[in-house]
Amino acid sequence: MDRMNYPERPPVKPKWLVGGRIRRQGIYWLPNAVTTLALFAGFYSIVQAMNSQFGLAAVAIFVAMVFDFLDGRVARLTRTQSAFGAEYDSLSDMVSFGAAPGLVIYEWALKGMGQLGWVAAFVYCACAALRLARFNTNIGVVDRRYFQGLPSPAAAGLIAGFVWTMAAFDVGPESVSVRWGAWLLAMFAGLTMVTNIKFYSGKDINLRKSVPFGVVVAIVGVVVVLFQVVDNLPLPLFAVFVVYAASGYVMWLVGLSRRKPPAPPPVSIPPDGL
Repeated sequence: MDRMNYPERPPVKPKWLVGGRIRRQGIYWLPNAVTTLALFAGFYSIVQAMNSQFGLAAVAIFVAMVFDFLDGRVARLTRTQSAFGAEYDSLSDMVSFGAAPGLVIYEWALKGMGQLGWVAAFVYCACAALRLARFNTNIGVVDRRYFQGLPSPAAAGLIAGFVWTMAAFDVGPESVSVRWGAWLLAMFAGLTMVTNIKFYSGKDINLRKSVPFGVVVAIVGVVVVLFQVVDNLPLPLFAVFVVYAASGYVMWLVGLSRRKPPAPPPVSIPPDGL
């Protein structure tokens, strides 16, 4: 059949070409502005650690946690979720909860331990990167009620809470026990991020659901307690992250204890006369 009898189809232009020009895809400014604030807090923590202002460096990491908590909520409330925002948030987390805590703990206590010091700081930083990469690839695969491994903000809370508590009580890294404690904490926080131990995420909590009156009373009690300990805030804040980091191991041990041993194979009885 002669193809000349049929008109040729016009060439199909790629989707990224509109009117002969490259189409620029816009981004949502509000959630990404909050993510930028989290990134700035992480960068500010690094700068303060380099200036030996370790208390401010630790506080900046907690500020980054607040903005990291808010950016996702803002995106969902305003329906402005995007792939760009997810990638940007992950890169911000790497700075605020990976590089910043590793540098803070290194500059504060691990610097004087030679190779052991920077190895522990690098292990923490590398495990944070691995944790974030695994989280991004496992979205929609794992149970959303639990995190696989310690979340990077919680690991950063361990490091920042420890440094902030020591600074609040005027405890320096001159002591050998303090240095080794910081080393063990950095290794523990880093390696726990890449384990398969489950940590409760709280994502199944429905804030729109009605709760008993006792829950509201308990919330008021927690607020009162926080105001009572506000003068010594670093210690209870550090304790909260220690309890959370231990909760995963407790649930893991409980799960092991509840596992039933495999049933023994049935014993075959030979027939009579054999």
